[in-house]
Amino acid sequence: MRTLIAIDKFKGSIPAPAAAKAIETALKQAIPGVECDACPIADGGEGTTEAVITARKGEWCEAASFDAQSRPISARYGLIRAGNTLESVMEMSAASGLAMVGDLPLDPASANTCGTGLMIQNAIGRGVSRIIIGIGGSATNDAGIGMAAALGFRFLDAGGSPLSPIMQNMDRLARIDAPGDILTPEILVACDVNNPLLGPQGCTRVYGPQKGVRDFEFFESRLQRIADISKRDLRVDHRDVPGAGAAGGLGFGLMTFCGARLTSGFDLIADIIHLRDRIAAADLVITGEGRLDAQTLHGKGPMGVAEMAHAMNKPVAVFAGAIEAEDQLRPRFDLLCAIKPQDMPLAEAMRRGPELLEAAVLRQVNALRALAQAS
Repeated sequence: MRTLIAIDKFKGSIPAPAAAKAIETALKQAIPGVECDACPIADGGEGTTEAVITARKGEWCEAASFDAQSRPISARYGLIRAGNTLESVMEMSAASGLAMVGDLPLDPASANTCGTGLMIQNAIGRGVSRIIIGIGGSATNDAGIGMAAALGFRFLDAGGSPLSPIMQNMDRLARIDAPGDILTPEILVACDVNNPLLGPQGCTRVYGPQKGVRDFEFFESRLQRIADISKRDLRVDHRDVPGAGAAGGLGFGLMTFCGARLTSGFDLIADIIHLRDRIAAADLVITGEGRLDAQTLHGKGPMGVAEMAHAMNKPVAVFAGAIEAEDQLRPRFDLLCAIKPQDMPLAEAMRRGPELLEAAVLRQVNALRALAQAS
């Protein structure tokens, strides 16, 4: 029995690699001779780097960087080898994430993505041919100007003096100078939101409040100024591209200053970890994440795994902390299992996540074996 364990994190409870390990432990305890391929998955958000590094047996490295409020930190990202080439995978939240400045009052006017730029610069210095970056969980609303400044772009006022690349200074922006010798490798951005940079569905109005944005016009006018001057000086205009508003406009910044390409987070990660080939080699696919509900049907990791597996006539079992909208989900999976006992408080269930996941798999061993045998 060959089983692929392609599982996402149980947010706040079990990282994806630990969830895969818990399932593997239970299967090997109950089914002698079972073959398990532990393949943590992610969709570009938190946990993406860890999932890819685990699945591809990559390595961690660290870059001297800054958090979103310019405090020195060490930001961790990953390296993976593909033949004779070296690629990097990173999350902007490792440097510029909201969680990293949770001990400070929210100050979006000074929050910046410089630390993300320093991570990118560090990876370039290591000779990578491609950078994969997830851009969820940002503390910033700066359109990526901090990142761009770390890579050598200059933001100048009308007198030609450089401006510190934070939003409170961008009302004086008059010119953007690109570095003459920038050699940016291919950058792919894992992004599963469609917001443009500006307007009612843009980054400021949709995501800004959680970062402390209160004066929408303050940020909207500055973002528009950045977009207008980028169009004039850099001859690109990505403000209306779906995803430009991701991570406080970092989607726009990565396209504008780095020539990056935005793509579906799940599809990108699935390609990197060779998910299709691993499904093809399996008799049974097990997937899951912390919560399954109607949103799971719209591009979430377990749904992507199920669609890929069913296209190859492979059965799919899914485990989750909690399951809602079962009537909508049941036709998409061959087995649904919630690991949280109904009478257990949520805080206790999250604390005991790996234990509950192992127990749930053991309860379903006969059903899992039957699915594999029928494939």
